[in-house]
Order: sequence, then C-alpha cells, then structure tokens
Amino acid sequence: MTTPATHPRATIIHGYGATPKDHWFPWLAQRLEEHGVPTTVPALPDTDNPDPDRWTAAAGAAIGTPDAHTTVVAHSLGCLTVLRHLSTLRGEWRLGTLVLVSGFVTPLPAIPELDSYIAGGCDPTPLPAHIDRLTLLRSDADPLVPTPHTDRLAALLGTTARVVPGAGHFLADDGVTELPEALDANPR
Repeated sequence: MTTPATHPRATIIHGYGATPKDHWFPWLAQRLEEHGVPTTVPALPDTDNPDPDRWTAAAGAAIGTPDAHTTVVAHSLGCLTVLRHLSTLRGEWRLGTLVLVSGFVTPLPAIPELDSYIAGGCDPTPLPAHIDRLTLLRSDADPLVPTPHTDRLAALLGTTARVVPGAGHFLADDGVTELPEALDANPR
C-alpha cells in the first residue's frame, strides 16, 4: 500500500489584536501562493480577548494534520498558540517548516492582560524532533516581547533566533508590511 502524495501548504497564525489582513500576513500569503504553496490565514476568535482553548482549537483546525510539506508561520501570541497545538499531537508526526516571529512562552511585562493566557505556558522542548526546518525571528528592539523572551524560546527549541534589525514587534505600525526573512525560511 502506498501513501498518498502530499502537496505543499502553509498556514499563517496571527497574534493578539490582529486579523488575517494585518501587518505582513497578506504579503507572505501572496508570495507563498505565487510559489505554488496554498496558504491560509485564519481569523482566530475574539482577537482582542483571546481564550487559550479556543485559539489552540482554531489554530489546530487550520493547521490540520501536519506533514513534511506543511509550513506554519506564527506571530507573537500566535507562536505560543501553535506550540501548544503541536504539543497535543501524539504518535508519529512531522512538520516541514515552522517559523516563529517574536515568539515567547513566558509573561510579557508590556502586556499584563495576557498573563492568564500565557500562564499555562508550554514545554516546547520535545517539538524539534518532529520539525524539519525551524526558524525564530526577533527584532533588535521589540517593545512588546523582550529579547530574552524570544532567545529563551529559541534555546528551549535548541536553536538561536535570527535578528531582523529595526523590525520592532513586526507590526505594520513598525513599518513591517513585508517579511522576506519568513519567506526565505520556507522551501519553495
């Protein structure tokens, strides 16, 4: 019996207070589509008042069953959400590419209203064994996610974060409406 062929696909998971049309998400989705990678950017529920269970379920539904041809790109609180979803997967599974932008797993001093969402944390240390290509991106001056937060996450995942100078929190308000570093992390 042969396994059915799988095709490249990507999912972009936004963060707190964002929508699929914000920041660099549409630009990245369009570039991936141009390279033959069907891409979804789901709207997570109640983006201004995120519930960890609802967000994790919505991200999981959007990602589906990952395989070696699956790419997941997440931003900010979306990173923790994706890591929580991946941590629930059992058995043998693969994820081709994971790109985390301004990721963290510990509370943020600048956004205490997210403390209850973040409180459950996530142990991402088992995940790299299931991920073929892992990239973490951070700015050199993120006003919302301190550098040590993303660097700690990178260390937990057994890698180092790539620095994108001057990107702030990778928001359109920071001038980031394109993110070639996220595109470069994806095989095409």
